[in-house]
Amino acid sequence: MKETKVVKFGGSSLADAKQFKKVAEIILDDPTRRFVVASAPGKRYVEDIKVTDMLYKCYEMASEGQNFDEQFQMIKDRYNNIIMDLGIEDFSLEEDFEIIKGAFSHMAGRDYAASRGEFLNSKVLAKYLGFEFIDAAKYIFFDDMGQFDWDKTAEKLIPKLAATEKAVVPGFYGSMPNGTIKTFSRGGSDVTDCNITSSAEGEVDYALFVILELLTIRLQLTQLHIVNLEN
Repeated sequence: MKETKVVKFGGSSLADAKQFKKVAEIILDDPTRRFVVASAPGKRYVEDIKVTDMLYKCYEMASEGQNFDEQFQMIKDRYNNIIMDLGIEDFSLEEDFEIIKGAFSHMAGRDYAASRGEFLNSKVLAKYLGFEFIDAAKYIFFDDMGQFDWDKTAEKLIPKLAATEKAVVPGFYGSMPNGTIKTFSRGGSDVTDCNITSSAEGEVDYALFVILELLTIRLQLTQLHIVNLEN
């Protein structure tokens, strides 16, 4: 019987390279920790700003027609510093940065803006761990009413997980039928078929956390353990 653990790390656990290294040690210490749900970088110190809040600010400025180059550069610096401090070579988020910046200018939506923190951080973590990156937008779905679409998600994600040895999946978001990004509401209330126990920090990530749990059970990997690791 194949044991699989889904592990979740909140923003404080992935705020900088030092925290990334701790997270990697925890994950790689146990080969059954196969699926990782990652959050956007949180605060490094009390006065620090979460990357998600920085993204919201940039999007608000873009929606008002203001120049947000300086604010967006601060976001780029956060990620580039993590990549540099981790010593990751032959890896860059520049193309993603350009896509995100352009999407902001074309009013891609607040949900899109909020989701990019998890998206980018998960790509970095996956590269650092040597895991596959699975974009939640391609495998987690909502219906036209904005409710979590279990059937479509299961249809797409079950075979993907079955064919994947180890992966990092961004928490917090999925996609609508028209392809736009939608984030889970606070507490994951969109996931109507799931019994979600929320915590004060990182509560929205529990939505994807439980989805992965249920899908992994459907894959008959039997001994599944959910581990919430917050540093």
